[in-house]
Amino acid sequence: MKRHTRSSNKFFRSRRGITVLVAVVLVCGLGIWRVSAHGRTPLPVLMYHHVEADGTECNDMTVTESRLEKDFCWLRDRGYHPVLPRELAEGDPLPEKPILITFDDGYRSNYDLLYPLLQKYQMKAVISIIVEMPELPADNFLTWDMCREMDGSGLVEIGSHSFALHNLGDLGGCFDPSGVNGIERRPDETDEAFQTRVLDDIQESYDLIEQKVGQAPTFFAYPFGLKEPDAEELVNRLFPVTAVTKPKIADLKRGLHDLPRITVTMNRELSSVLK
Repeated sequence: MKRHTRSSNKFFRSRRGITVLVAVVLVCGLGIWRVSAHGRTPLPVLMYHHVEADGTECNDMTVTESRLEKDFCWLRDRGYHPVLPRELAEGDPLPEKPILITFDDGYRSNYDLLYPLLQKYQMKAVISIIVEMPELPADNFLTWDMCREMDGSGLVEIGSHSFALHNLGDLGGCFDPSGVNGIERRPDETDEAFQTRVLDDIQESYDLIEQKVGQAPTFFAYPFGLKEPDAEELVNRLFPVTAVTKPKIADLKRGLHDLPRITVTMNRELSSVLK
């Protein structure tokens, strides 16, 4: 497992000297701009999950295909420009009104219904998968072939939602209000047990995405939006961009870790959370 001279007036009057000086100023200025650009720009982060066919009843974790298309049109018409986590991590200058669109879990609908809309509107989104699912015969989740195809399009980035720490099994992936959720440490859990259950899981999710998709992931969406202090060092070292669940706009002056995300539902219009 990876762990993981003197200056003179002649110089400034010379054509070569002026050229060099201008180049230095431009490079330095560009570098300063690249470093500070993120700090000047708010970044809304939207969180979706499963996409349903039109006419299907939805819950707080699902939206219909037509609603998603309506959201994309609304964002486009108001000048929002979706970016990917790897673009944030690389420090590229951001477009005007950047926005990060995220999908959690890795449902098959992200390929069948979301991906065609991304292509139609040239939108971008990060899909954080429960990495165990493509390893299983799970018809309702993405396969590695689908992940590779979408990631290769430049419109999708595959992120991690842990390997298998999303309350799978008897809980069916649901939040347990009286128990330990996601990457949280269990009461009285030894360091060795926590290493095996949580830290090794996070590392495995990173390693498998890198191996199967062909490039290392840059984004980690905390399961249930919950952090764990004993896992934070590993998560931040592996993933340059991470996200939690909070209904507020991210402030990039605070860095790229723990970006708050706004949950989008059928009952919450984008106009109510974005201007």
